[in-house]
Amino acid sequence: MDTQRTITYFDHGSPAERWERAQLFFDAKDYAGAARVLAGLVEEVPEQTGPRLLLARAYYHSAQLQRAEAELRIVVERDPVEHYARLMLGRTLQRQARHDEAEQHLRIASALAGDFPRE
Repeated sequence: MDTQRTITYFDHGSPAERWERAQLFFDAKDYAGAARVLAGLVEEVPEQTGPRLLLARAYYHSAQLQRAEAELRIVVERDPVEHYARLMLGRTLQRQARHDEAEQHLRIASALAGDFPRE
């Protein structure tokens, strides 16, 4: 397939249309395709958390763990109490065998979700 046509396909449409397309790719487990759509969308609307979180999930599921980590760190930096970003960051760090770092984020995610240890 022609590279220009591929780029145009993934970047075509309004942000809302690309968001829907990315979700379709993600739901079909085409995580690389979803990431290609979402990367441009996140660049266009960097302040929106939803597309960045879905991009991080797409990276995570396609084993692009460093990219997932980078996106999740941006979300957590902007919103330290974003429970799901903390959970995903912890799991991403676990998959990279960075268990000590992961534990901190997983504990915070658990506390934010109200999962306190029973004593």
